[in-house]
Order: sequence, then C-alpha cells, then structure tokens
Amino acid sequence: MRKVFQEELAQVGEQLVEISKLVSEAFEKATTAFEGADIDLAEDVIAADARIDFLQNSLDERAIDILALQGPVASDLRMIVGSLRMSASLERMGDLARHIAQLARLRYPANVVPQQLQETFKSFAKHDLEIAEKLTVLLETRDLEVARDILKANSAVNDLHLSVFKAIARSDWAESATTTVDVALASRYFERFADHGVSVAQKVTYLVTGAWHPTSIEHS
Repeated sequence: MRKVFQEELAQVGEQLVEISKLVSEAFEKATTAFEGADIDLAEDVIAADARIDFLQNSLDERAIDILALQGPVASDLRMIVGSLRMSASLERMGDLARHIAQLARLRYPANVVPQQLQETFKSFAKHDLEIAEKLTVLLETRDLEVARDILKANSAVNDLHLSVFKAIARSDWAESATTTVDVALASRYFERFADHGVSVAQKVTYLVTGAWHPTSIEHS
C-alpha cells in the first residue's frame, strides 16, 4: 500500500512539471505574438490554455483522492496541500499568458504598446520567461538556488512594472486613453505572472525546508 501511495505522490509531482512546461511554452508564444502582432500565434495560445486547465483539474482531483483515501501526514501532507496550491498558481500563469495573447489579438494588426515602451516589454518577457523555465527546473530538482534565481528575476520585473507606470504618468505621455489602458493592463499581466512564479517557488522552498515565510503576493 505504501508503494502505491509513493507512486501516486510521484505522479502528482510529474503532473506539476508537465503543467509548468506548458505554461513556459504558452508564455513564450504569447510574448512573441504580443511583440510581433502575430494573430495566428495568439490564437494558438488562447486555444491551448484549455489543456493547462484540464491538467490542473486532473491534478487537483488526484490530490484530493490521495487526501481522502490515504490520510497522509507530516511531509506527505505538506506535499499534497502544496501541490494543490502550486497547481492553482501555475494555472493562473497560464491564464495570464492567455490574457497577453488576447491583447495581441484585440489590437491586431497594430502592436499593443507604443514604440517607446517596446524594449521595456521585451525585458519583461525575458525575465518572466526565465522565471517560467526555472520553475520547471525547480519542480524537478528542488534546488533552492534556482528558487533564489526566481526571486532575483521577480525583483527585475517589479522594477520594470514601476517604470511603466512612471512613464504613463509623465506629463509628456501623449498616447491615447486606449493605449494607456492597454499598456497598464499588459504591465500588470507581466508583473502578476512573475508573482505567481514566486508563489510556486516559495511553496517548493517550504516543502524542502519546512519553513514558511509568507509574503503579500499570494492574492490574485
């Protein structure tokens, strides 16, 4: 019975990794569509989000079954509960990738952001994609140095988010109200994507160390 239980736990971990890989793929495609006004790629991201949702529901159902049938305690219980919360964060990251793709589709054939901020959003994409890719490594290895790398990348994302809001608040900002709203929304999507990545990294750190240091980024 214990062997079956451990196999079920391993399958939960494998599903988390699978979802994480799909999130990375979705985000990379979404930002490519966002930067290049590629409507076909945007549509691919939007359609593929259903797969992430399905896998999250499947993982959650498996985890709840384990809780109900196996009665795990101590570290095994932390693993199951942590997996439920991590799957929710990963699913939300998939949603945010979809939102970015939807913005690209909405403004096609134009770009969402004006020329003056395009390099800023390229930097956003670079750091967020680093977080997404490192999450997969972290879930596979539980290497806490990778978790620290994620926190560093998130700090850079926060700085970029602040710079965007400073830009649109300047007296010389001359873009339309529609563009201003688009830029603010896009910046928020990129910033929240990173925050949810940090949330997953914190939970992995908790599983490894048993120490929990909650922060203010847990809300959606």
